[in-house]
Amino acid sequence: MFERIQYFQGRTYRHARRLTRKYGVFWVGAIVVGLVAVLYARLIDFGFDLFLRVAHTHFWLPLLITPAACAASVWLTRRFFNGAEGSGIPQVIATLQVGGRTMGERLLSLWIAAGKIAISFIAILGGMTIGREGPTVQVGAAIMFNLRRLYPRANPLIDRQLALAGAAAGLSAAFNTPLAGIVFAIEELSRSFEARASGVVITAVVFAGIVALGINGNYTYFGTLNVAGPFPRTMAVAVVVTAIVTGIAGGLFCWLLLNTRRWIPEPLQRMRADQPVRFAALCGLIVAIVGIVAGGATFGSGYTEARDLLDGGHALSMFYPVLKFASMIGSYLPGIPGGIFAPSLSIGAGIGNVLHTLFSSMSLPMLVGLAMVGYLAGVTQSPITAFVIVMEMINGHALVISLMATALISSRISRFFAPPLYEALSERYAASAHVRPEPAPAPEPEPESDPHASTAPEQPPH
Repeated sequence: MFERIQYFQGRTYRHARRLTRKYGVFWVGAIVVGLVAVLYARLIDFGFDLFLRVAHTHFWLPLLITPAACAASVWLTRRFFNGAEGSGIPQVIATLQVGGRTMGERLLSLWIAAGKIAISFIAILGGMTIGREGPTVQVGAAIMFNLRRLYPRANPLIDRQLALAGAAAGLSAAFNTPLAGIVFAIEELSRSFEARASGVVITAVVFAGIVALGINGNYTYFGTLNVAGPFPRTMAVAVVVTAIVTGIAGGLFCWLLLNTRRWIPEPLQRMRADQPVRFAALCGLIVAIVGIVAGGATFGSGYTEARDLLDGGHALSMFYPVLKFASMIGSYLPGIPGGIFAPSLSIGAGIGNVLHTLFSSMSLPMLVGLAMVGYLAGVTQSPITAFVIVMEMINGHALVISLMATALISSRISRFFAPPLYEALSERYAASAHVRPEPAPAPEPEPESDPHASTAPEQPPH
């Protein structure tokens, strides 16, 4: 009798330990992703507020601060955090496409995640035109990917599911956009959606979102877009025109980033290759000059400018989208860690402000919302992600059909200029691994010592 009791106690202990590994570790990881995303957002906001206070005191100081911050960011990235450069989303896509632990350990290590946060903070202290969404995606993927060490029988499928879930949770928690996090994982990161990964992604988004809501409360990133009365008769024409303009602008941005050798002068190309820190300082100087010319409006992510336009407040200069575009190019070329989602939304808002002179019968916030989704779709060429994330950011359910149409047309037009930006950049990381991308293999079951235990391998909860 005593031996039978011991047997059941041992079996219960093993079962509880297995459930803890399968669910507890994953849930804790998703919570950590949400917490890091919120704290990272506050860190970036603090850094940019500090820059603005300094810049308002002495308007010429960005001419010194911005080049120094950009040069320091590039030096640190190349010296200590190779793999943290740029948005971070191409690194996640490359890891998911190539599979294999080597690529993940190189691009999704906790060291890279820490560097991503620290260096992007330095860059925003200099007023560089960067966002935090791409870095949050890479950081979230890195946190979850490293949880594989706690699974005794980890395999390529578990590695992939953890990275995918962490990336989606990071984007969701950063902007309080749970649907966008899920759609982003489907359309942009994996380009497909395995049934086995659905529960993993959704669970991670839920837990990370709970943390973000618990700290920040229930909020809409850009506020609520008020659409009063019937739609104007020119709505269909405005959608088409906005989609064409933003599609061309977004495609041009992709072309410039993917074809630098075709438009950057040869001396600057040599400087970029042989003296990257000096090239970064030059780019920082250009960003500073553009910012001073724009009265400080082009520094940072552009969140304030976009929100003011959506609130129907003071309209920006007609040159704002062009200046912001130039500042964004100057910030991305050196390879500093930083995202392009938020600056793209700001450029789109500026384009909507310009188009309001053509469609004056429409409300300014309505045109701004359409242009935001159009330009984001043109840059990413992921129309579903673009309209879902903007719809959640502006609470624009009344414009859902118009947003969908604008995103779809804009992304198609953008493809005439360049391939999808994130996918093209991820292929460069995949090529550097000298591995042909292939789908992750299905896990093979391993026997357990307990004959009554399940033979399925340990996996995150579905």
